[in-house]
Amino acid sequence: MARAFAETVNPCGRSGVRIVVAGDRGTGKSSLIITAAAETFPPNVPPLLPPTRLPEDLYPDRVPITIIDTPSRAEDSNRVAEELKQADAVVLTYACDRPETLDRLSTFWLPHLRKLEVKVPVIVVGCKLDLRDDNQQVSLEQVMSPIMQQFREIETCIECSALRHIQVPEVFYYAQKAVLHPTAPLFDQESQTLKPRCVRALKRIFILCDHDRDGALSDAELNDFQVKCFNAPLQPSEIVGVKKVVEEKIAEGVNERGLTLTGFLFLHALFIEKGRLETTWTVLRKFGYNDDIKLADELIPPMKQAPDQSVELTTEAIDFLKGIFDAFDGDGDGVLKPREIEELFSTAPESPWTGTPYEDAAEKNAFGGLSLDAFFSEWVLMTRLNPRFSVENLIYIGYTGDPSSAIRLTRKRRLDRKKQKSDRNVLQCFVFGPRKAGKSALLNSFIGRPCSDIYNPTTEDRYAVNVVDTYMGNKKYLILREIPEDGVRKLLVNKESLAACDIAVFVHDRSDESSWKTASELLVDIAGHGEDTGFEVPCLIVAAKDDLDSFSMAIQESTRVSQDMGIEAPIPISVKLGDFNNVFRRIVTAAEQPHLSIPETDAGRSRKQYHRLINRSLMCVSVGAAVIVVGLAAYRVYSARKNASS
Repeated sequence: MARAFAETVNPCGRSGVRIVVAGDRGTGKSSLIITAAAETFPPNVPPLLPPTRLPEDLYPDRVPITIIDTPSRAEDSNRVAEELKQADAVVLTYACDRPETLDRLSTFWLPHLRKLEVKVPVIVVGCKLDLRDDNQQVSLEQVMSPIMQQFREIETCIECSALRHIQVPEVFYYAQKAVLHPTAPLFDQESQTLKPRCVRALKRIFILCDHDRDGALSDAELNDFQVKCFNAPLQPSEIVGVKKVVEEKIAEGVNERGLTLTGFLFLHALFIEKGRLETTWTVLRKFGYNDDIKLADELIPPMKQAPDQSVELTTEAIDFLKGIFDAFDGDGDGVLKPREIEELFSTAPESPWTGTPYEDAAEKNAFGGLSLDAFFSEWVLMTRLNPRFSVENLIYIGYTGDPSSAIRLTRKRRLDRKKQKSDRNVLQCFVFGPRKAGKSALLNSFIGRPCSDIYNPTTEDRYAVNVVDTYMGNKKYLILREIPEDGVRKLLVNKESLAACDIAVFVHDRSDESSWKTASELLVDIAGHGEDTGFEVPCLIVAAKDDLDSFSMAIQESTRVSQDMGIEAPIPISVKLGDFNNVFRRIVTAAEQPHLSIPETDAGRSRKQYHRLINRSLMCVSVGAAVIVVGLAAYRVYSARKNASS
């Protein structure tokens, strides 16, 4: 199946490979380079060679190689370090007749590369093989095995002789190959198994090639796969041979329908073990993967987005996700269990919902399962926060449509205000408030989590997302983003920080006067920032802990502030009693009317009055000028008639 690998030309699209040769003085660096380039051993070797380019057609991949020689003088150590940092691969040399130079690899050179954070493949080369003592019976494998165990960055070890022309071209072939077809992303040398990300990518490729979805690649599907990857069909006898090799080693690798996923993975592990990494890399690259075994950037269309625009899933993407949900809901109970979610994302590099901000953002049942609404909630949050990542994961799980058809740009929020209506299906609410005001409790209640008396301070932004039924009978997805009190100042450093906010909510503990004071100050700060930047947002005040007695002047103070700023009176809620006063629906309703509930500060009001005064003055001047012009015109007509009558 891999017989066509040698016909692939520059499979990874690189313009060249830069190989830096380093090692102790007198280990044969320059002689190795000259012999590789000129195919002749140099009688006189200069102290340092200029950059040397090998012919493009010297190796099958036809990618140009530039070899950089390095000086051995101590005073040139900074120069050597800079060259190493720019390397695509490093060749470290030692002299076969000088054991101390081999020791220096593990005591100096390899630790030095790590210190410089040079994370590229390393080829260890024993030069001057012709000078080694013939009585030395220790093999290269015995010598290098301990070093390779300690330094996993070593890709290959080889011995050569520039004088005798022994294995000189192979040195740079292996170095180039280590760059174009690296082992590390694919294979764990210690366990001798494919790495998880490689397995997940190959599983996705297998599923894409299994056109009839019967869990096996038939002879016809194997042939289609071969043609797609290597531009050459397989002969029937070759297909029989491939399946026979698999069946002899692993019985479950082949069944009556063809090559199973187990067999497909076994074949690739076999290719890698035999040094045929180019085969697996060719397959991965044909299906759009880069060297990190993720989809290449060019496969995901760029999207230009104004600060106050958001990105949402299209109907086409939602229909696809509904089908995926049903396909992985094995028992048809309307809930995806954790193992079903893991299986769903088993063709992605990793599960995208592991860790913040997604892991605890949606409502889950007691066993960690997601309903269809919660499943969609995770997707709308991911699309809102990172549209490219969302599209990338859609492709990983089987979306075969045009990637650009999966997402849409919403209207700019400024235009929504002019039209006095939002066209968004996903609304984001920033939740502000002082410590212990009840922000986290509000988010927890939104995703069905019980009230807790234990206070756990929020130290970084946190999200909660769920579906909300509106008064009009429609469904909207609401994202609550909790902003810690300490994070407000950092947020407002960015002029566009409120552009992504559809509505802001200010939570305070109605039993604590200082909590109300801080919340009202935050309201003024956010309103002022919106006025200054042009990204004004509708605002609501939430009076949390309604089960407690309010402080003495609570009603008067809150009424005064809400009236002064032109927004709705505070909404009382009690998470403890489960009395939410339709707060989430009211948040959505306010966000859907972006021209209302926008607070006005004293500074903003003065600014508006000033602009009105200027506009009126300009109007008066314009009217006065118009009157003068009309008067002059009338006088001219009168004068002309008078002269004519005379």
